[in-house]
Amino acid sequence: MKRLYFSWKYALIIAGVLLSLRFVMAFNQRVNEMHRLAAQSTRVAATLNQLTQESIVLSTQIALATSPAGVEQWAYEKGHMARPGDRVIIPLPPGDATPTPTPTPLPQQIMLSNWKVWLLLFVDQTQAQHLFETP
Repeated sequence: MKRLYFSWKYALIIAGVLLSLRFVMAFNQRVNEMHRLAAQSTRVAATLNQLTQESIVLSTQIALATSPAGVEQWAYEKGHMARPGDRVIIPLPPGDATPTPTPTPLPQQIMLSNWKVWLLLFVDQTQAQHLFETP
């Protein structure tokens, strides 16, 4: 039986290759983690930008709502309030006017002969429609 040739040189080369493979795999894992975190950072930055814009809009609305001009505008438009000295006019319908009722039309009853009633029992209405039409 032939004895395998063992040398420290080959053992160091194999250990170096295995160690370099481990370093390459760790580097690849870190690169993937970096790409994932960069994508997450982009999403968070977009959300932050959107929330910042919304905060600016809301603070502007709060400033307008708490200002005297904003309160006065709301009071006139939606609060239905008036200033001292304003004349409030409320339109009322005329007292003697009575609305005229509109009559509801009654449906016209169609009188069918007995044979037409029996025919409708046996055939579909759309099929019998063209039978009832008079030329």
